Amino acid sequence: MASSGNPRKKYALAGTGSRAELYVDALLGPHSDRGSLVAFVDTNEHRMAYHGARIAERRPDWPMPRHYGPDGLDEMFDVERPDALIVTTPDFTHARYVTAALDRGIDVICEKPMTTSVRGIADIVRSARAAAGSTRDGRAAKLVVTFNYRYSPRNSALKDIVQSGRIGKVTSVHFEWCLDTVHGADYFRRWHRRKANSGGLLVHKSTHHFDLVNWWLDDVPETVYAQGGLRFYGAENAAERGLGPRPELSRDNPDRDDPFNLDLGADRKLRALYLEAEGDDGYHRDRDVFGEGIDIEDNLSLVVGYRGGASMAYTLVAHSPWEGYRVAINGTEGRVEIEVVERGSVSPDRHTLDPSVAADPEGAAAPARPEGTRILLQRHWEPAREIQFPERDGGHGGGDAVLLSDVFAGPGDDPLHRQAGYIDGVRSVLVGIGGNESLRTGQAVRLADFGVPLDDGAPLTFGSGSLEDEQAAGAQA
Repeated sequence: MASSGNPRKKYALAGTGSRAELYVDALLGPHSDRGSLVAFVDTNEHRMAYHGARIAERRPDWPMPRHYGPDGLDEMFDVERPDALIVTTPDFTHARYVTAALDRGIDVICEKPMTTSVRGIADIVRSARAAAGSTRDGRAAKLVVTFNYRYSPRNSALKDIVQSGRIGKVTSVHFEWCLDTVHGADYFRRWHRRKANSGGLLVHKSTHHFDLVNWWLDDVPETVYAQGGLRFYGAENAAERGLGPRPELSRDNPDRDDPFNLDLGADRKLRALYLEAEGDDGYHRDRDVFGEGIDIEDNLSLVVGYRGGASMAYTLVAHSPWEGYRVAINGTEGRVEIEVVERGSVSPDRHTLDPSVAADPEGAAAPARPEGTRILLQRHWEPAREIQFPERDGGHGGGDAVLLSDVFAGPGDDPLHRQAGYIDGVRSVLVGIGGNESLRTGQAVRLADFGVPLDDGAPLTFGSGSLEDEQAAGAQA
């Protein structure tokens, strides 16, 4: 990043949708002494202007970030000379931005998933390795993948238990993630609904979960077998349940009480970022979740085998009546369990899209499913005991604030090793890509057959007869 004589760094931000706000607010607020934004890169002028207006309102003394389109990326690097690029663009475009910055010796902070295809992984590995072998201003460029769930105190507590050996050597993991009919449905409205854009939920969403298990176990995934399909959302499922004709967009639905409608105009941020921005690029944020054109799955089950001998049974459902997750990790000396209820029930008039971003004070959960977290540790021959951990407010179980401190101030001496690099990104994405390949073929998949390295220093053989994800690779081109 910046030279040692100047602690303030220059950041450029590619992708100015909703997620960009996390980084803009960090540099406006708690990390304003560490850097500033010098440029936005996006296809949409309205969205760049939205974030620029927020900067002008809160810091009128700051120069405004200049705007560039994706075709102006090289010009932006030449003119603005940023120390780091923050990437929050749609998933299938990540590799282009990551490699462009690393090839110029510029640090990268990339939202998960790192990319969506084997070709994207291969390109990033080549650039990351080349960057590690050269220096700019006396240091090598670095890629950080922002897995914010690592930083959630509850998940960090689980890491500490496993790492300390209190349950012995891990033998198996059970992991169930429930996305409710607010948060889960939202993936079927947006660009995520096409696998060429997002890799499906196995890549876009489950990457979070696969990374958690890789990190908790400090192990390497090697094999994947998957089952699943589109069983709730989409036109065919709607017709099978007798829902009748569906509109293309929520705004065209004559049933204003439909709980699956999304009113972009009712939310200030959604209105400014998407509804008022449609004229720039034609992107519609409120597609009907039961419409045509959805090709991602909403129910998924995987078995993942690890190098150290453990296995994971994983399930994801995107139409649950409650939101949260359950994990059990079994070891040779005991078991640790975590249950997290982020939202205990859904009211048909709820508008909060993601419980991990902002809690909704309305319609508290019924007593039978209270919101909160419980961690139980039980060693062999001992009664179970509840593990206490520090609670934090904010997105992703309090993880966002800790992640941002790690990104902008540095991780320091972290015994949990939470900051993730490109190999962590490879391992998590490749489980999702392997799952997609298994869905396609009906067979178990060896991740090594994709030809991309799962370890630092391992050879990259992609393109020399390795297994390839043609659909995602074609989207990445």
